[in-house]
Amino acid sequence: MEASEAPSQNERKDEAVPSGQGDGGPESKKASSKRTADAKAKKAKKARVSRPAKPDYVVHQGEDMLLVISNSAPAWIIRKKKGSQKKKVAKGKLKSSLVKKKRKIIRSKPRLENKAVKVKEEETNLSIPLQKDDQRWGQNLPEEVLVNIFQMVVDQDCAVPFLCRAGRVCRLWNAAASSPVLWRRVTLGHCWITPDKNQLPKTETKVKNTVNWLAQNRFSQLRDFSLCHWKKNVDFTLEVVSQFCPHLSSIKLSYCSGLTASAFHSLGLHSRSLHTINLQYSEFQVEGLLEYLEHHGSQIKQILFSHGPKNEKLLTAFVKGCCPDLELLEINTKLDSKNCELPVSITALQAVCPKLKTFRMLNVRPRPKNVRNMVSAESGFPLLEEFCIASASYSYLNDKDLMDILFGSTKLRVLDLRGCSRITPSGLAALPCPDLECLFWGQYYNSFMVSSFPKKGLPMVTQKWGQTLQQLDIANQLFTEEDLELGMSFLAQQAKADTLRSLNLSGTRITPQALRSVIGQQIALDYLNLSSCRYLPRGMKKIYRSQEEICQLLDKLE
Repeated sequence: MEASEAPSQNERKDEAVPSGQGDGGPESKKASSKRTADAKAKKAKKARVSRPAKPDYVVHQGEDMLLVISNSAPAWIIRKKKGSQKKKVAKGKLKSSLVKKKRKIIRSKPRLENKAVKVKEEETNLSIPLQKDDQRWGQNLPEEVLVNIFQMVVDQDCAVPFLCRAGRVCRLWNAAASSPVLWRRVTLGHCWITPDKNQLPKTETKVKNTVNWLAQNRFSQLRDFSLCHWKKNVDFTLEVVSQFCPHLSSIKLSYCSGLTASAFHSLGLHSRSLHTINLQYSEFQVEGLLEYLEHHGSQIKQILFSHGPKNEKLLTAFVKGCCPDLELLEINTKLDSKNCELPVSITALQAVCPKLKTFRMLNVRPRPKNVRNMVSAESGFPLLEEFCIASASYSYLNDKDLMDILFGSTKLRVLDLRGCSRITPSGLAALPCPDLECLFWGQYYNSFMVSSFPKKGLPMVTQKWGQTLQQLDIANQLFTEEDLELGMSFLAQQAKADTLRSLNLSGTRITPQALRSVIGQQIALDYLNLSSCRYLPRGMKKIYRSQEEICQLLDKLE
């Protein structure tokens, strides 16, 4: 074992001795050191030759496709080399230093790119001189221009909450949003809390303070005021608005409740310019409104309300002449409401409201009512322009009743008789209105069935108003095929090419031949309803909402 271990130790000694060192003594040591020095010099020369020379300028490409040349050398060129300082380091420390150098080199690349971007931005910005007094464009905008811009938004979306939010942007926007011209039409919805929930005392105080501040600081030129879905503070709001808004002319309450006589009393004291009251789908105290109409009804020109159990008292007040200058009267109710009959004395209303221009009863069936000692009007409604008695269920109105209402209405433009199945074409042709523009005569029923007997007489209607009709609705009218074809031919011959714009033939027996005659002449027609037309091909039974679609239909018919 000792003999075997001896050669191994000698081999280790031989490996420890350099390759050029032997038994030669000091000459062999000098030769080996010279060879190692030559090898190091060759390695240094090769490294210097392989590394290309760096230029003394840097080229960058700007955003506008321009080349920026910088004479300043990058930081990695100016960096001093530390290879001249030789230090004796152990093998472990040498490895750690090499790892650190590699990490530094890897991290240095993005830093160089960031520096290049900064140099580019600084040099490109040098072409635009910056001054300390420069401000944003919004601060230099004239206030009048900003008010006009806000006016466009207000016309589309109303004043609240847009102006309230715009006033918090800056001083200029606050001054523009405070202009009284922008606050002439205001609608307040349930901004603070939903209608179904109760308001806490703090929330109620906040609502009152906000309304009070708006009325005192913004509503000096208020004309039209609306409340939507308010269940509380309705009286307080109307009292404050009427007190601080001398130019108030219109009030609208939609789905509100809690309106009492105190609010109407405040309107009578302060709102001398009020002429429109809209209380549709809202709960109010009828006695308070009656008291207001008795004292201030002469200034009311438009009144709208929904059908209710005490509405007969309101019609009685109208018949007594409390609103002699009334121009618009509308009574409506929801489509799913029942027992919507309302007794009305048309002859008495004609005598006390000769200036009436619009008379609407939507989904309300009028029932004739006789009034004692009432002189009938000889001229009827001479200024009436729109008469609407549409119903989704059924109407008892016949030709005689229609003539009693419209016998003096020579200026009638809109006639809505949807649901009035007892009106005949001869009764329509006998009306004294030569310039009718809109005739809505479609039949829409929910609970009653109509007879399936065919009708005749449509040519009398189209021949009478063919030159002036812009909208015609005869949906579900059971006219015969020959009657429809003749009626459409009269409409196509007499009407001008740019007159008729809307035609509803849904559920009728219109044929392709009759349809071709009217479509080919009316180039301005942009609405055509052919749904459920049994005598048309399946692909044509739909609603056409543009002139292009109607032209494509005409090509198919030809």
